[in-house]
Parts: sequence; structure tokens; C-alpha cells
Amino acid sequence: MKPLDATDQQILNLLQEDSTLSVKDIAEKVGLSFSPTYERIKSMKTNGVIEKYVAILNTEKAGFELMAYCNITLKEQSLERLQEFETKIKAEARVLEVVSLSGTYDYMIKVVTRDIKEYNRFMTEVVANIPNIGQYHSHIVLSVIKDETKLTFTPDA
Repeated sequence: MKPLDATDQQILNLLQEDSTLSVKDIAEKVGLSFSPTYERIKSMKTNGVIEKYVAILNTEKAGFELMAYCNITLKEQSLERLQEFETKIKAEARVLEVVSLSGTYDYMIKVVTRDIKEYNRFMTEVVANIPNIGQYHSHIVLSVIKDETKLTFTPDA
């Protein structure tokens, strides 16, 4: 795959700001005609630069008032046990993000629930019952200072 040039980066900035923009509108903003703009977007999709288009929800306004990060340590770190945990935790609808970590913890998950009671139920009935869980430590989010999904390209980046 060829490196992203300045025009590709402009297109990506525009799509991240508003993925509903038409190819025609994007072409006008970046100074290209429709066809080359369409081909650039198609190429970035094919090459995996653009993974998907989504609507980003405000979790609180959608009724999920509690957000927490939970650090998890497994008893055993064999490949089979790691994959077993990952399969089970990825299937949980309340888990928005799962990352594998170096250091003290094996994983960190981001969980949203309607309230603290639902979170407690989720942790005791779901997470604690996944085989091979050693420890888990919850961190309730008090406020979100920055929540950004946009990777901004700048001219010198």
C-alpha cells in the first residue's frame, strides 16, 4: 500500500468529521473531480485504512449513565486461555472496548451500564464467572474530559 498523501489525509479528516458527506462534496472540498476522489476512498477502504462508517452515540443520552474501566488479571496466560477469555468478553454487549496490556494487568475493558446496580450484576454474574479470571479491579468514570475517535492529520504529520 502506498503511503497516504496530503489529499488522502484531507479526505480522511473530512470523513471522520462527517461520514455522511457525499463523494461529490468531498471532491469539491479537496479540489479533485468525482472519479479520483471516489477511487481514493475505495482504495482506502480496500486497504483497511477506512474500516467502517458508524454513528457515534452519546452513551449517557442513550440511557447508559455509568461507564467503568476494569483491569483484569488471568490466572493462566497460555494462548488457549487468553483466546478463551477474549472470545467470551468480546461477546458481551456492555463491553465497548477490550485491550491487552503489558504490566500488572492482562486486560482492560471499557463497560457501560444503565447504573451501578447493573454494573455490579454484570461484574458478579458475567465477568467473575468467566473461567480463569484471577482478579479484577474496577474504576468508575466520574467525568470524561476528552472522548475523541478522530485521528487528525496535520500538514506536517
